[in-house]
Amino acid sequence: MKFPIALSCLLLASAAAFNPSSTTTSRHARSDRSTAISMSGVTRNPNFAKLAGGYLFPEIGRRRTAYIADNPDMADRIISLGIGDTTQPIPEHILGGLVSSAAKLGTKEGYSGYGAEQGMAVLRAKIADKLYGGIIKDSEVFVSDGAKCDIMRIQQVFGPGVTTAVQDPSYPVYVDTSVMMGQTGNINPDTKQYENIVYMPCTAENDFFPDIENIPRADIVYFCSPNNPTGAAATKEQLERLVKVCKERGSILVFDAAYAPFIRTEGVPKSIFEIEGAREVALECNSFSKYAGFTGVRLGWTVVPDELTFADGSKVRDDFNRVMTTAFNGASNIVQGGGLACLDDEGLAEINTLIDYYLENAKLLKEAMESIGYKVYGGTDAPYVFVRLPDGKSSWDAFTEILEKAQVVTIPGAGFGPGGDGYLRLSAFAPRDTVIEACGRLKKAMA
Repeated sequence: MKFPIALSCLLLASAAAFNPSSTTTSRHARSDRSTAISMSGVTRNPNFAKLAGGYLFPEIGRRRTAYIADNPDMADRIISLGIGDTTQPIPEHILGGLVSSAAKLGTKEGYSGYGAEQGMAVLRAKIADKLYGGIIKDSEVFVSDGAKCDIMRIQQVFGPGVTTAVQDPSYPVYVDTSVMMGQTGNINPDTKQYENIVYMPCTAENDFFPDIENIPRADIVYFCSPNNPTGAAATKEQLERLVKVCKERGSILVFDAAYAPFIRTEGVPKSIFEIEGAREVALECNSFSKYAGFTGVRLGWTVVPDELTFADGSKVRDDFNRVMTTAFNGASNIVQGGGLACLDDEGLAEINTLIDYYLENAKLLKEAMESIGYKVYGGTDAPYVFVRLPDGKSSWDAFTEILEKAQVVTIPGAGFGPGGDGYLRLSAFAPRDTVIEACGRLKKAMA
């Protein structure tokens, strides 16, 4: 008798199920497969092996989680003055821009698909007008999903063959992306600095501005003002020196202005393009994250002037445009609608209210630490308070001690580079009642 193929397979499977040797063999085969280690034939990018440990902020999160696991009864007492993440709700007018843009996608007339990778023309024009007063061109503005992402895109433009200079201490993204791109050698275990990176010491003794004229030349100079983590905002005279040295040396300045709206001191520049000659040597990154509570919404921009060129005369702008059009599909249409609302008069007023709120938090933190005898920097034109620890005190040790004694999460200055050891960074982005409670706990734990 002939059986259909499917039935034949079923009978064979049934027979195998009642065959002890078959079952044993099958079990061993499965066991062998489950214990085997499968590896590809692809060599790991050696630059990633150079990275020292994990990125700073996930490491802070890991240590916080470990503390809670060991002390579960303290979980509800944890206060975070760590990562600079905004906490206040998005204001009404700005939120309306997001909601309206989302609603349009549900209509035939308002629906939009892919947009220009460089951003909506109307938003680029509004950024140039409202935030720069027309000192830059619309076509020089590239709208993105945030300044942090743009730093890596900028690195792709420059490639592996350049030397980089960074403030020490500084935002870790500049160093880590330089390592990933292959611009560096290995880290020196003694100095905790990477080969082929020029570290520009920014200390209390030099007002957190480097002795730029006496620092070795670098191709690319990263500079953040107001600074993360020190909170220092460079003066016009200081930025003039920086632009002058970059111009004389043929360096390109990458200016990170993400905290510009916190500047309240008269005469302190909010953009590098307020400095004469900057258009020939600098590009600028910025973001709506701290302006309007867009840390989770994601919207930023980079300005690349037409005058900025490589050694062969080709425009940096053209290569950055190529990166954006090749590896990015543009910021969300919904989010760009929120960006437009940010730059309405009503939106700008709401941003100022938010900034005032966080600056008041910074003032409270600064006064609390000063009241128990600590030397404190920042917190005036920036949302960060930089606390100097007693001589010989490790910032990681202080972080652990404060977490255990006060259940307050801070950021150790050493996480921003070797120049930050001996300091703690406190973030003013927590809710007001939380900041007030944290001030009381810190005064008890650190007095």
